[in-house]
Amino acid sequence: QVQLVESGGGLVQPGGSLRLSCAASGLTFSTYPMSWYRQAPGKERELVALISIAGVITNYADSVKGRFTISRNDAKNTVYLQMNSLNPEDAAVYYCNARRTAKYDWWGQGTQVTVSS
Repeated sequence: QVQLVESGGGLVQPGGSLRLSCAASGLTFSTYPMSWYRQAPGKERELVALISIAGVITNYADSVKGRFTISRNDAKNTVYLQMNSLNPEDAAVYYCNARRTAKYDWWGQGTQVTVSS
């Protein structure tokens, strides 16, 4: 069975950094584009960053460009999100997603990121 397990969330001060990880199992990780989404209270889930198979292409939401970096290690079946210069607007539950088609679409349970002084 497919599992995506996020980790690395927590409380950070404004201007600080966090690195999120998502460890995947039960799927052929290298064949999946991977994404990070986030959802803040009262808001819809939004795409934060996406990385293609083999990491050839990356895309970012305008709000995180230049501050966040998505990367993947296919040998470890893991995708990362390096988040720098965090601000309170970045606070949300962050979710990992593996999606090849509508049928092959998997989500993690989420990890909480809180940005507060």
